[in-house]
Amino acid sequence: MTIDFDKMDGLVPAIIQDDKTLRVLMLGFMNKEAYEKTVETGKVTFWSRTKGRLWTKGETSGNYLNVVSIKNDCDNDTLLIKVNPVGPVCHTGADTCWDEDNDNPIMFLTELQRFIERRHQEMPEGSYTTSLFRDGLSRMTQKVGEEAVELVIESMKGDNERLIYEASDMMYHLIVLLTSKGLSIEDIARELIERHDPQWHKH
Repeated sequence: MTIDFDKMDGLVPAIIQDDKTLRVLMLGFMNKEAYEKTVETGKVTFWSRTKGRLWTKGETSGNYLNVVSIKNDCDNDTLLIKVNPVGPVCHTGADTCWDEDNDNPIMFLTELQRFIERRHQEMPEGSYTTSLFRDGLSRMTQKVGEEAVELVIESMKGDNERLIYEASDMMYHLIVLLTSKGLSIEDIARELIERHDPQWHKH
């Protein structure tokens, strides 16, 4: 990776983003040495402009930023680093340096999709998901139908806790069914985008 450290007197900004929630957690600066240490250790290290030294995030608190990926921008002078954070990121104790909650539950659906795809590829013994794939299309569609009926029953009863429980069961089995067809929840998202705003995904 070619990084232009010269534009800002040896420093480049590094945007830190949670790999799972996609929340932006903080912004720091790296010199060449900080970047190399980050790559070597797998933990984000900055150049502290106030301390005048390398600073590994979490070195005193234990709240490390474990690197998942590093990307350079189109001008080769700004890094986007995706991480799995350990604990809150800000020195104030907040999840992010903008005092936002590092929470985005909808992103777990993508993680679940990837997990089910791995099950489909690896087919490990003893896995319920594996058993669904092995039982075939009829079993998978039956389970989606059963869970949909349960969802309708609970919605009529007015028990929201049970409604969420059955909706979760239905969603899981729907993703399994889609995966067996070579499809994903992203395909559903694209269809909904087209129905709602065809320009949305082109911006």
